[in-house]
Amino acid sequence: MSSTRSPAPDEPPGLRTGTLTTADISFFVVSAAAPLTVMAGVAPIALVLGGIGAPAGYLLAGVTLAVFAVGFTAMSRHVRSAGAFYAYITRGLGKPLGIAAALVAMVGYNGMEIGVYGLLGSATADTTHALLGVDVPWLPVALAGLLLIWYGGYRSIDFGAKVLGVLLVAETGILVLLAGGVLLAGGADGLSLASFTPGNVLVPGTAAVLAFAFSAFTGFESTVIYRREARDPARTIPRATYIAVGFLGLFYAFVVWTVIQAFGDEKVVQAAADDTGGLFFAAITTYVGSWAADLMHVFIVTSIIASLLAFHNAINRYALALAEEGVLPTALGRVHPRHRSPYVAGLAQTVLGAVVVLGFAAAGADPYTQLLLWVNTPGMLGLMALMLLAALAVVRYFRRVPHQEGALRTLVAPVTAAVLLAVALWLVTSKVALFTGASPTVNTVLVAVVPAVLVLGLLLAARLRRTRPEVYARFAAEPTPSGDPSCPQHPTSSSPTPASATPNPPATPLSPSATD
Repeated sequence: MSSTRSPAPDEPPGLRTGTLTTADISFFVVSAAAPLTVMAGVAPIALVLGGIGAPAGYLLAGVTLAVFAVGFTAMSRHVRSAGAFYAYITRGLGKPLGIAAALVAMVGYNGMEIGVYGLLGSATADTTHALLGVDVPWLPVALAGLLLIWYGGYRSIDFGAKVLGVLLVAETGILVLLAGGVLLAGGADGLSLASFTPGNVLVPGTAAVLAFAFSAFTGFESTVIYRREARDPARTIPRATYIAVGFLGLFYAFVVWTVIQAFGDEKVVQAAADDTGGLFFAAITTYVGSWAADLMHVFIVTSIIASLLAFHNAINRYALALAEEGVLPTALGRVHPRHRSPYVAGLAQTVLGAVVVLGFAAAGADPYTQLLLWVNTPGMLGLMALMLLAALAVVRYFRRVPHQEGALRTLVAPVTAAVLLAVALWLVTSKVALFTGASPTVNTVLVAVVPAVLVLGLLLAARLRRTRPEVYARFAAEPTPSGDPSCPQHPTSSSPTPASATPNPPATPLSPSATD
């Protein structure tokens, strides 16, 4: 049952609580990953670099992130802050690193969203040219997209969930249609499982495939951002997290495998090299029809719009949480009285996006190779770094507070995830030229953004501790019941309840030395 409540007459409006189901949150997370865009735009490159073993790369990335989710979701039952990543890192690794993580999260999510406006402009131009023979400039499309996404974020969260549900069904549906056509026809040379044999998986190009595969899951961890708006978040958040990572891992591997079958094990790599951008369109034209290829063109644009809206909503809630913390201006913490959306944060994010887009356009930058890839890459690296820090935070948190979780969830899984994520981050960093196509100088700058923001965050934490100790002291604090209506049954961290009062008592608060 929804736990939505109306604010008291003298109480400022808050987010719409008890609204989002497991399916709704899953739509947000999977939409952020943009499955159709990732498959049609990136998977052919993975095939060129890694050969027919590419599907296994997506499975391996999915397994790694599923292992991460074990500890991540265990901690989600103990941390009720709306700050998501930075709240987890604060609890486990201390406030200085938590404040630094908050800045990295803002840079990361903004990078992942704003760069995609370049992709929206270029993909729309490609679609109108392919379908109508009309050449559309990318900048007006990107600016129109900014307004459209702003409106979607301005409306209520359940409105956004419905929109994303429709768009996600469309983009996954066209991929399922392609796969069905290939399977029914038996592929080009009969169906083969050679993609999963060790000889095709354990090849030098697999490292590059893994780098692309991990980037394809970006945003799956944002389930916890919607905690305040979720129904029964203690159950909804873990379920949505596992559904998102499980679906993406299996779906990506399945779709890439079916495209390999469409051309045959011996011919697909050359086909991908000859026409990287058109591989999926050629396959669906052959096995379904040209009308389906036309639909795929359209659904790639709607896939990008869905991803933009999903990231926009996540950014707004991060900004809202940091405004409530006192780290960002309090105006960003205002919630619309009717739509119950963080509308000021959404407006600020839209303005920031417009400034970046217009800046790249004024510089004559290419919307895809520069706006998308140069802005997206630091965002992707930032979110991967946050996952690594979050995995380490889970280990340290559960070593320092009483709990009833098992060692598998609190030690084995997060330690394993930390090792695997460290390898993944190294792979992506070492292969960054594959993502950007830029010069070594540009790549060095892009990779340096995340550590630079971390250092700035640590300096900000020291400044807050010295000049605004009250803000520093309450940073990432557990909400009171009135501040977290989604969990009215839980006690606050300052008023512990005996274990006998609840079947899953929250962990006792950390001592000052654990969080300062």
